[in-house]
Amino acid sequence: MPGDGSQPVADRLQEIVSPILWTLGLELIDVICVGQGPRSVVRVLINKPGGVTITDCEQAHKALGPALDVADPFPHAYTLEVSSPGLDRPFKRLQDYQRAIGKEVSLKLRRPLEGQWKITGRLMNVDEQAVVLDLTMPKMAQAMKLDREMITEAKLVVKL
Repeated sequence: MPGDGSQPVADRLQEIVSPILWTLGLELIDVICVGQGPRSVVRVLINKPGGVTITDCEQAHKALGPALDVADPFPHAYTLEVSSPGLDRPFKRLQDYQRAIGKEVSLKLRRPLEGQWKITGRLMNVDEQAVVLDLTMPKMAQAMKLDREMITEAKLVVKL
C-alpha cells in the first residue's frame, strides 16, 4: 500500500475505514492526514444519528488500529485520532446537507447576492444541483433556490 502512488493516502484509508465504522453503526465523515514522518497524524472523523460519544470514539479507535496496522499507510510510526467533526463543520457532501434539512444554516457565496456574501436561513430542501433556503435575513425574498456551485462553504448555525 505505501508504494501505490495512484491514490492519496487519505482516500485509500477511507476505503479501509468506512466498512469497519459501518459495522459499529458509525458513519465516516472524513479521513485527514497531517504532519510528516513519525509526527504524522491520521484523523478519522465519525458521526451517527443522535451524536457521537466518547465510547463510540474508543470503540472505533480499537477497531481501526489493527486494520490500519495491516494496511501500513506509512513507512513510519503515526498517531491515530478518532473524533466527532463538531457541530459547525463545513458540509462536504450531499449527505451533510440532507442531515441539516429543517435546521438553520449559514452559506458563504462565490459572488455576492443582492450585496450579501453570506446568507443565513432554514434549509428546506437540497439535491445535487441546488439548495432551497427559507431566509432569515432582511431585504431578501422568503424562499430562495441557490445553485450549489455558488456556495463556497455551508455549515450549521450553532446557538449556545
